[in-house]
Amino acid sequence: MSTGATGHAAERAELSPVGRHRLGPHVVGQRVVLRRLVTGERGPTGGPAFSDVLGECLSWGEVAVVRTADGLEVSVPVAEIVSGKPVPPRPSVRQRVSPRDAQLTALAMWPQLDTASLGGWTLRWSSLTSRRRANSVLAMGPAGVDDPVGTVEAHYRGLGRRPIAAVLPGSPEEEQFLARGWALESQDADSLFQIASVAMARRQLRERPAYAVRLEEDGDQAVATVGADAGGLASVAGDWVGLRALEVAPHRRRRGLALGIVGALLDWGAERGGTTAYLQVLADNLPALGLYDRLGFSTHHTYRYLAPRR
Repeated sequence: MSTGATGHAAERAELSPVGRHRLGPHVVGQRVVLRRLVTGERGPTGGPAFSDVLGECLSWGEVAVVRTADGLEVSVPVAEIVSGKPVPPRPSVRQRVSPRDAQLTALAMWPQLDTASLGGWTLRWSSLTSRRRANSVLAMGPAGVDDPVGTVEAHYRGLGRRPIAAVLPGSPEEEQFLARGWALESQDADSLFQIASVAMARRQLRERPAYAVRLEEDGDQAVATVGADAGGLASVAGDWVGLRALEVAPHRRRRGLALGIVGALLDWGAERGGTTAYLQVLADNLPALGLYDRLGFSTHHTYRYLAPRR
């Protein structure tokens, strides 16, 4: 028995001495992959047998405990670990939605919006708002029609409006517009489409200041206000909750009013089955980005607006 144990110890030392892998107490709470030596077994070629474990590290000591994706908690003696490393979190289902589909879901924020399909692109215009999101072509992915840029120009000029296109930076669609003499529509920073788990964001908001938030509903939309000092709007489409028009009066900022507004709107959305929250923010709006980061929002995709040169 002692000879066998010594043999396995030597086997482990030869393969990967403890300390060479990038694992340790610091990975508790992270997603990891590790390879362990299966003591007393041989692999298909007659050499050592190994098995791999992937999941969240729950604890680390003489034994590492890893919870796999199916919820099974696997205990692995650290002395049997041959190699391993932290790995990025598995992308959530909501992160795997395409930018185009995410943007189409966000059309619910504009219930009076007029739209028309141009192959794989979507023409958007509204008589109630001048915001670019409601008055531009969504050009994310191939149009699949002849001369789509020319059609976009004719469409919006026929409405008496300046043509504007929402595109992904570096995409073939952006190149199509640039080749036709289009350029950045303004000096604004790129826009970030951010998403978060509604449940996670609400957990972060448990300690929000207790402001008297007034909530008014209108079908699938709601408006939340704190007097005349802060306000915001939410819309539900399926299990997605969109937030927009979040504003706080300059003299009342940094007092938690935005948290109160967002919390009330997410509570309202959750009651209607919302599980994914989304919003859109300029990339240089650092105060807003700091707030959203605290609530668990992350960037799903970045986009920008183009327009013909005058």
